[in-house]
Amino acid sequence: MGTRRKILFLIESLAGGGAEKVLTTLVNHIDPKKYDVTICSVVNTGNFRNNIPNNVSYSYIIPNPNSCTSLWSRICYTLKYKLVYKWLPLSIVYRLWVPKGNDTEVAWVEGFATKLLAHSSSNSRKIAWIHCNLQDNHWTSNIYKTPSEEANCYEAFKLIVGVSASVTNAIKSIFGRESDTLTIYNPIDSAEILNLSQQPVNGLQKNDNAIRICSIGRFVSIKAFDRLLRITRQLVIDGHDVKLWLIGDGPLRHEYEQYISDNNLQNRVTIWGFQQNPYPYLAASDIFVCSSISEGYSTAVTEALILGKPVITTDCSGMSELLGANEYGLITENDEEALLLGIKSILNDKNLLDNYSRQANKRGKDFCIQHLISPIEAILS
Repeated sequence: MGTRRKILFLIESLAGGGAEKVLTTLVNHIDPKKYDVTICSVVNTGNFRNNIPNNVSYSYIIPNPNSCTSLWSRICYTLKYKLVYKWLPLSIVYRLWVPKGNDTEVAWVEGFATKLLAHSSSNSRKIAWIHCNLQDNHWTSNIYKTPSEEANCYEAFKLIVGVSASVTNAIKSIFGRESDTLTIYNPIDSAEILNLSQQPVNGLQKNDNAIRICSIGRFVSIKAFDRLLRITRQLVIDGHDVKLWLIGDGPLRHEYEQYISDNNLQNRVTIWGFQQNPYPYLAASDIFVCSSISEGYSTAVTEALILGKPVITTDCSGMSELLGANEYGLITENDEEALLLGIKSILNDKNLLDNYSRQANKRGKDFCIQHLISPIEAILS
């Protein structure tokens, strides 16, 4: 056996998000005979830490703050956090704490990990992997002092990967990178999703005729679950027998719970929290809705298609690549009223609902993990 190529994936954390899940899917399927893989997390937090296989090395720079129970450990955590994020030049942070000796270094997710890896002193091949449309949601501007500083950061990377055509086009437009930018879709393990969806979960048995609308994601403003809560309220007012299932967690959870209470939606909306295995919930639902203001390439929509769920989504990056021109799911304008009307159109037309179920099943068969991993292995080599 020849020498394995050493690959480093640098990520800020393994918190419960689509990009983090995709990374753990990738490292579970990349060929261990060809690649010696390390994941380095800036902060040792996140629900996907347990998804890393034994053949992949894992390290971190800053410990999980929840593990710092003594006064001394809390002092050490605070000191190291400030050293990494505020006080030390990133070239020194890299030199002190990022694993060395890799052939390829990948900044997985735009933001601080990308900024840090741009200061690598290694002669490795560097790749920046971008998971959101920076024209629609340029959240990384808060991490850099000026737009030129961000552009200069990306100059350190040999290759920039976008997870959808829209994401890639945004990269080209903002940073002027043409020949060294390409699109690679997220790897999704359809067989695993189908298998995990069969696991029994208490409370999912259907004992009424309500239509279950499901949505999955972090409870942050860009996912716009507040839209979906208001839409659910309006659907109930208009006489539709619907129930909304939200699977996820995040800083806006209390705000959502307060809205549910204030509008007497306790019997209509269930927040299931973060689920390591969300697929039984998705499989037990009738419709999947993505209400996001912006996406890169929606993992949740892909998973819904694999499970044959009719999809209604706002018009975000990657949706036309997943759903075509409303062929495999319904794409609405990216506003609350349009999304409400889109949901109503499916609720009011069983033939349309059944058609999108069939089309979702058809499209879901396209997501073969081997085909999705191959282009990734090609650029890592």
